[in-house]
Amino acid sequence: MLGLLPRLPVPGAVLEVIAGIVVGPSVLGWVRVDAPVQVLSTLGLGMLLFLAGLELDVDRLRGPLARLAGLAFAVSAGLGILAAFIFRLAGQATQPLLLAIIFMSTSAGLLLPLLKDAGEDTTEFGQLVMTAAALAEIVPIVLLSLFFSAASTKTEDQVASLAIFLTLLVLIGLALAGVRRLDRLDRLLNHLEGRSGQLRVRATLTLALGCGVLAYRFGFASILGAFAAGVLVRLIEISGHAANPQFKTKLDGIGFGFLIPIFFITTGVSYQLKSLLAHPVAIAEVPLFLLALLVVRGLPALLYRRRTGMRRAVAAGLLQATTLTFVIVATQIGLATGKITPTTAASLVAAGLFTAALFPAGAQRLLSRAEPGSSERT
Repeated sequence: MLGLLPRLPVPGAVLEVIAGIVVGPSVLGWVRVDAPVQVLSTLGLGMLLFLAGLELDVDRLRGPLARLAGLAFAVSAGLGILAAFIFRLAGQATQPLLLAIIFMSTSAGLLLPLLKDAGEDTTEFGQLVMTAAALAEIVPIVLLSLFFSAASTKTEDQVASLAIFLTLLVLIGLALAGVRRLDRLDRLLNHLEGRSGQLRVRATLTLALGCGVLAYRFGFASILGAFAAGVLVRLIEISGHAANPQFKTKLDGIGFGFLIPIFFITTGVSYQLKSLLAHPVAIAEVPLFLLALLVVRGLPALLYRRRTGMRRAVAAGLLQATTLTFVIVATQIGLATGKITPTTAASLVAAGLFTAALFPAGAQRLLSRAEPGSSERT
């Protein structure tokens, strides 16, 4: 569909979730989620978070753009907490902190292709948006793992477990970085790159799986470990060396060519559309959640207007309010821990689908009308 409609600025993940809804029990009833599909879906989620970490350019998290993005995110965090408690006062049974974390999130992985298609990925504007999106992906993942997937019930135990886990990740990263400086190993990896050994890809996927298991053993969601593994690979394999041109392509092929679509389609198959339609209150919550996402992540982007101009600042707000992946992950964890009801989860996922379907289109239109040269290349 996207190939037939190349000008349609809708991420493929949106269509995959919709396809899952159509073929699942909510509409046609052709597909159900059995144990093998669930395992592949879980692997797809881990691969999605791993690739999200792999896309994170840590160098962006320094300098004036990072400070500006950090200020905007701090405003988002405050607005997210305020919006969550407003929903709580209105009778929403969901845990306020979980709602606040969802509201302050951005799906950075959905934005990079859109910025590339608009020719903005190398501009100051594009760098600012991706830095802000990276912050809005890292912080919510850590908060979600700390407060809603940690096995410990005491806050001090959760913080201690997180500190030990992060320390182990740093030690693993230092050890791997030392090993990767060996010229003989580098030659071996390059030698096996085009052969059936595929040692670089195998080692990378083993690291992702190992970090996911490590996070789980410390009482956190495995997505935290998968995301951290992506960041480690970015720092060790891509940032520290001349990146092998085929390496990232192979990982994308495994992820987006096989595992990740299963996760999104399974999400659609499991989606409680009938439950949503049977509850008028849940339907009414969809536009309210959509508005909350737009205000919490979009409004702080007005702080960018002095650097980007008002039109691009509004476009940045729409892009920052685009969130789908994290909403799906957070609602799944919320359902597993009893912090969210199935109907509220369905409303939040529906709002996330609307952000991914509508906001990038609006941002693309604004960027196409922006004055040429209003954002310099970096």
